[in-house]
Amino acid sequence: MPFPPQLRIPATYMRGGTSKGVFFRLDDLPEACRTPGPARDRLFLRAIGSPDPYGKQTDGMGGATSSTSKAVILSKSSRPGHDVDYLYGQVSIDTAFVDWSGNCGNLSTAAGAFALHAGLVDPARVPGDGICTVRIWQANIGKTIVAHVPVTKGAVQETGDFELDGVTFPAAEIVLEFLVPADEGEDGGALFPTGNLVDELDVPEALVPGGRLKATLINAGIPTIFVDAAAIGYRGTELQGDINGDEAALARFEALRTIGALRMGLIRDAAEAAKRQHTPKIAFVAPPADYTASSGRTVRAGEIDLLVRALSMGRLHHAMMGTAAVAIATAAAVPGTLVNLAAGGGTREAVRFGHPSGTLRVGAAAALVEGRWQVTKAIMSRSARILMEGWLRVPAETI
Repeated sequence: MPFPPQLRIPATYMRGGTSKGVFFRLDDLPEACRTPGPARDRLFLRAIGSPDPYGKQTDGMGGATSSTSKAVILSKSSRPGHDVDYLYGQVSIDTAFVDWSGNCGNLSTAAGAFALHAGLVDPARVPGDGICTVRIWQANIGKTIVAHVPVTKGAVQETGDFELDGVTFPAAEIVLEFLVPADEGEDGGALFPTGNLVDELDVPEALVPGGRLKATLINAGIPTIFVDAAAIGYRGTELQGDINGDEAALARFEALRTIGALRMGLIRDAAEAAKRQHTPKIAFVAPPADYTASSGRTVRAGEIDLLVRALSMGRLHHAMMGTAAVAIATAAAVPGTLVNLAAGGGTREAVRFGHPSGTLRVGAAAALVEGRWQVTKAIMSRSARILMEGWLRVPAETI
């Protein structure tokens, strides 16, 4: 029997930071996909190539890693003081699931650049040469991000000499400001959901000897569970191959992530964790030490303030998620958290941490106000560029 031709949807494939994703203008989507629901999820899944029992996403735009299984929708913002609304979907690789529960900090960089490429920013606000400030409303988490995008002759400058560990080639630097990355509620439970800088989690002894594990549970950038590397038998210098090839270790991290998510109030029971893969993240920290990055470069202890390794979608990340970098910056700025203690303690406005691909400097402004920690913004630099633009094709029955 004959089959209908594929749908053709305008799309742009972009790198942002150490991630890649498919970008859409909301108005370019099929009408059924312009509002949240099953049709939009089916489109994202088919575009990226999921669910794929082979774990390769061969029949889609995904790259079979958490860093490359992503899609984004942008539109002009109706919210005062903002240029665009930015909605992010983390697409599961092997299951039919799109997680809308959090942001992607890396693709936030590309969102600012794409907003200009796609003509979503008022032309009167775009300089001929210089820096264009793009005000982004992050719709997943209801936060403001300000992207400072370099512009040459009225267009985004993509090439440059800014180097980012985890990205092979240099590009133009884009500075991101995450404004009020966490709201401190009256109960003191938003930035630190339990009200504590360090919690002691009850865990099965099969996971951690003694059945107790200290953790900093923080909601800044993205909900994140920080634990000490030594407490779970690691050094903080591990690379992807040390963890991702060990299914028992991955199952252990997922079990710990689930326990942390329950304590943070993000899920009601353990079964929900399987449908909330994107958040929270789990990461382990350690004091500085020499190690060899995945590129072969030696990172010296003297170059960094601490070591951080983080998991995303059940696997150790090859570098660091942008949103987790915001969480690191925020936790490092608050004396007494496990992140702050790993960095040597005390008051600090910025840290440089070591990750599997190299190092990254991040900063945050934090203050103790009436007994509660508040963070006004976190800052980091990334880069972004268009890899390909044109038409994305998906089978007509997808919608």
